[in-house]
Amino acid sequence: MGPRFRACTRAVTVGWLGFLLVALGAPAMAEDAAISHVEPTDEGVQILISVPPGTQVDLDKVSVTIAGKDATATATSASTDQQVRRTAVLAIDTSKSMSGARFAAAKLAARAYLDTVPANVYVGIVTFDSQIGRALEPSLDRDAARQKIDGLTLALKTRLYDGVLEAVDMAGKEGQRSVLILSDGRDTSQTDLDSVTAAVKSADVLVEAVALQQSEKDSGPLRSMAQAGKGKLINADPAALRQTFAAEADALARQVLVTAQVPVGLTATEAQVAVKLSTDAGTMEAQAFVPIQQAGQSAPPAPSNHGSILDVSRPLMLVGLGAFGLGVLGMIIGVARMAGSGPDDQSLEARISQFTGGASTGTRKASKDLDLRGQAKDAAASMLSRSQSLEARIATRLEAAGSALKPAEWFLLHGGIAFGAGIVGMLLWGPLGLLLLLLAGAVVPWVWLGTRRAKRLKAFNTSLADTLQLMSGSLSAGLSLAQSVDTIVREGNEPVTGEFKRVLVETRLGVNLEDAMEGVSERMQSKDFQWVVMAIRIQRQVGGNLAELLNTVAATLREREYLRRQVATLSAEGRLSAWILGGLPPLFMAFLTLTQPDYVTPMFHEPLGWVMLTGAVVLLAVGTLWMSKVVKVEV
Repeated sequence: MGPRFRACTRAVTVGWLGFLLVALGAPAMAEDAAISHVEPTDEGVQILISVPPGTQVDLDKVSVTIAGKDATATATSASTDQQVRRTAVLAIDTSKSMSGARFAAAKLAARAYLDTVPANVYVGIVTFDSQIGRALEPSLDRDAARQKIDGLTLALKTRLYDGVLEAVDMAGKEGQRSVLILSDGRDTSQTDLDSVTAAVKSADVLVEAVALQQSEKDSGPLRSMAQAGKGKLINADPAALRQTFAAEADALARQVLVTAQVPVGLTATEAQVAVKLSTDAGTMEAQAFVPIQQAGQSAPPAPSNHGSILDVSRPLMLVGLGAFGLGVLGMIIGVARMAGSGPDDQSLEARISQFTGGASTGTRKASKDLDLRGQAKDAAASMLSRSQSLEARIATRLEAAGSALKPAEWFLLHGGIAFGAGIVGMLLWGPLGLLLLLLAGAVVPWVWLGTRRAKRLKAFNTSLADTLQLMSGSLSAGLSLAQSVDTIVREGNEPVTGEFKRVLVETRLGVNLEDAMEGVSERMQSKDFQWVVMAIRIQRQVGGNLAELLNTVAATLREREYLRRQVATLSAEGRLSAWILGGLPPLFMAFLTLTQPDYVTPMFHEPLGWVMLTGAVVLLAVGTLWMSKVVKVEV
């Protein structure tokens, strides 16, 4: 293996080491506590910590670091503090399948939950059967809640998904919110499970689900909703139901509220927060990357990603992604150098043999060895060979744009740009930046190539009349058609000179002059030049004054170009209006998203907003297409 291949291998190794640094960069210290809720306030950062059962916390011994800086902090029991609102909603299945011992056990479990849950937790009750009932709005009145539980009745069907959506809505948008689902059956409504999980994720509500004597298959939807709500699924039977509900209520009773002051000079709205608690079992630590300060308006609470491999500090993530990106960049540069490298000491005979395909065995072997080094280039060529239409489209665009790249080389370069843009987006703005810049990296090079191609085609058609005039003058001076083409190559302008130079090269290799010029019309997609080639073919067959014929064609082309420009001038106002009317709605939506996100957010999270967005996109697309057809005039 050559030095270039070893350098490329080292670059790939560095990249994968960077990736592993990110993936395996979780804190080494085991964390038994977890940050359940964070709320930036004027008094400081309010942090709710969940601790394991049976743990005694020394509230006088708490330490907090924010962005690596020590912060002044105090701790109290969340059960005796009212600074952070806590809301819990019970979503209870009241379908006929719950009749008998199951329903009696469910009522006892709900009462046990009410007896155990702290007095400052707002509790709401939602029932679902054939109807969705808001049995009790979130309240601190435990007697009213018990009366509602005792008065529950059963009915047909199980609208599980609608019941969960109603419970999420009842939980509201303030403070820590949780939903506890109890069900023993499958959903019978027309609601889609994906829409429910999406609503749970967007609402940022903790969802815990209790499956009552359900099989693994039947409890799948409950598990999906619990995972969307960053909770868990608990399988229970009627006998263990009371203990399960009491344990869920006890988890709220064990929570500790920590109030930390943001260190002076720290201006970031988000930072890594680490909380250490002194307990009878030793020191416990919980940490997460969360909002710490208000930015204009109250920052939304961010739940913890505790226990996830992505719960790493931002500097560590940047270092890992940077190493990975540098490794990939080095690989791309190495492959590009290997793909573009060639033997500089080849003789003229060897080069001609390679060009005509008649290389000797030794030359072919050397060329093959060089190609084997460019593994990425070969892989791209192999992928393109499976899709001949794609390869043909890329080759056509590259030729029309005047690029010397081959389709496989362009495919490799395009993929490298998209991947590199995605890495930069991840480094700068996280997952959203990764998605946006990856999309931009995939679209922008193709659009740029199309723009360059269109510009070159337009320049060719604009210069065609002067080119024919020059050709006619050369013929009138006594030169042959091939000599007049050579005159255009020497005295013309790009891109005409480049295309006619290719015509000369092809004719010297044995291609008929008319066929070579026909290739120009195909590459440049020029109907005008196609008519010129047709006129030359007819003149070659029947005779006549070719110089006069070319003069007539040039005059016709000038008239058509004059008419084309006149039409473009007259339709400029309409085209400008189409651009403004078509681009104003999305640009205004982007402006509102950046300046007033709370005003636009419902459009992306509410069903009515989805309908409105869909209708707006359809109407905008139809209107833009209509306007483009109206202002477009074929000449």
